[in-house]
Amino acid sequence: MAALSGVDLDVPAGGMVGLLGPSGAGKSTLLNLLAGVFRPSAGKIFVGGLELSAASDRQLDGMRAQDVSLMLQGAHRNLLPYYTPYENVRFAQGAARRAGKDVPDPDEVLDQVGLADDAHEPLASLTPGHLQLAALAVAMAPRPGLLLADEPTSQLDHPARDRVLERMSVVNRELGTTVVLVTHDPDVAAYLPRTITIRDGRVGGEGRSGEEYAVITPDGFLPLPLHIREELAPGTLVRFHRNEDGDFVLLTEEGHHHG
Repeated sequence: MAALSGVDLDVPAGGMVGLLGPSGAGKSTLLNLLAGVFRPSAGKIFVGGLELSAASDRQLDGMRAQDVSLMLQGAHRNLLPYYTPYENVRFAQGAARRAGKDVPDPDEVLDQVGLADDAHEPLASLTPGHLQLAALAVAMAPRPGLLLADEPTSQLDHPARDRVLERMSVVNRELGTTVVLVTHDPDVAAYLPRTITIRDGRVGGEGRSGEEYAVITPDGFLPLPLHIREELAPGTLVRFHRNEDGDFVLLTEEGHHHG
C-alpha cells in the first residue's frame, strides 16, 4: 500500500508552509522524502535543481550537510545531551565545514533563534521551550536553504510554542530559508500563511490565511472538506451548479446546497 499517492505539490523558495492531517495520513513520510531519507517508489521530487529520486547517496549526503535540515519530533532527538547549545551548533556545522561551506559563528546562529543568553548553559538547565530553540539552532547551523520540522511545537505550552514559531518566522523572513513543518495544532496552522492538508496519502486541501480550500488533483479527484464529509453519507449523489453570480455550488440529489 502506498503511503502517498498522487501528491502534486510546489513549495516556492522562501515560503513557509504547514503540513496538516490526521495521524497516518503521510505527513512525516512526505517530510522524510523531501529530506532524502526515503526514496520514492514512483514519481519525482525536486529540491532546488536536484532530483532526489535520481540522486546518488553522495549527492544526498551533501544536500543534507549543506542545504537541507530535518528537525525530528522532540528537541532531545536533535541534541547531544552532554554539549551546550553552542557546542551542539558547532558540532552540527562539521559536515558543512568539511564540504567547504562558509558557515556562521555559532553565537550568531544562537542569537538568531533568541538563545544567545543560554549559549553555554548545560541542556539540563534549559526549559522545554529553550531546548526546542536549541534544536532549531542546530537545524540552522549550516544555514540550510530548506528547513523541515516534524511537530516542532507539539510538546510545548502556548507561550513557548509561540516563541518557537516567531523564531522560525524570523529565520524564514531574514535568511530566506524555506520552512516546511508538520503540525496537528490548529493555532499553529492559523499562524502560517499557507497550509497543506494531507488525507489518505493525497493533498486533501490547502489553507490560505485561515481559509480552507479543497484541491482538484491532476486526475480530477476532488476531496471534500472535512465538515462537508461529515454531513454527506457515503454513496450520496452530488453535482456542481453555477449560480447567478458565477460561483459553483455543490448540490446533493435532494437539491440541498452546500457552500
